[in-house]
Amino acid sequence: MEDKPVPFMGPPVLVDHAAGVAVSQMPAILLYLGDKLGLFPDDPGGRALSIKVVNDANDVIDDLTLDGGRQMWTEARWVTFVPRLRKWMGLWEELGRRHGLTSQSGFLLGGGTPGVADVVSATLWSTMVERFPSIGAILEDAAPMTANLAGRVSRTPALADLAARARREYGEVYCGGQIEQSLRKVLGAQ
Repeated sequence: MEDKPVPFMGPPVLVDHAAGVAVSQMPAILLYLGDKLGLFPDDPGGRALSIKVVNDANDVIDDLTLDGGRQMWTEARWVTFVPRLRKWMGLWEELGRRHGLTSQSGFLLGGGTPGVADVVSATLWSTMVERFPSIGAILEDAAPMTANLAGRVSRTPALADLAARARREYGEVYCGGQIEQSLRKVLGAQ
């Protein structure tokens, strides 16, 4: 542990050499970057909701990977999970609706430019949809404004570049290993 820039169990880890900061855990990294890059709303309520979105995204990833592969997906387990996945999608949809998101424009928590909540939402849902088109169909049905937001924000140059680099480095891998194999099997996305 003493050789690591910050004690951590696994990725992600962010090292900002210029600032002398090392951070692990996705929510902590996004809090750091959001502050550093000015990607949070100015009001405390908007900031808190942005952090909520980050943590919800982390929970969705945990759900989809069955807590990092503690179990594998089966048809029965997937069928039982789909209502929960739709509920997650509906949560995003309702948050956006309450803050002015429309099917044609807007951002999750209002404002004129994408913030942390938008970037996280776009990355979460667009990556999932790209890797698993059948989940994309569920998202379009359960949360069409969220699907539109994810598509729009993920096409911004910086995020499109990041997605292209991820595809070059990792191919079509979503989470890897046996958990991804079991997920692809139940989704018919082999």
